[in-house]
Amino acid sequence: MNPKVVALTAIVVTAFAAPAFAHHSFAMFDAESTVTLQGTVKEFEWTNPHSWLRVMVTDEKTGQLALWALELSSPARLKRMGMSADSVKAGDAVSVTFHPMKDGARGGQFLQAVLPGGKQIIRANAGDENAE
Repeated sequence: MNPKVVALTAIVVTAFAAPAFAHHSFAMFDAESTVTLQGTVKEFEWTNPHSWLRVMVTDEKTGQLALWALELSSPARLKRMGMSADSVKAGDAVSVTFHPMKDGARGGQFLQAVLPGGKQIIRANAGDENAE
């Protein structure tokens, strides 16, 4: 077999396979468990490929504030859920429901939120996560 053809084939296969590896798995989240917490927004990152909501929550055991980082969907999906880049800002009180991290770290996969003014944002309302 021609070495040039083999090399070109390898390059083409690699180029088309690379995007498949760009999106990570959700295996680190415990999809069998949900947690709801109330807290204060520290930061809302409206960015691709996933937005992030960081919330300060009072730890029940210590009484100290603890930072929770929640991974949301892409801005395009969040828009379909009714969110925008300015839906929440630092200092806003929110209630968030999410699948927690399997390892117990303070983080999770966003499911829904109640924003200031009572507006509900529900991930399931945006359609299939894998369609994008």
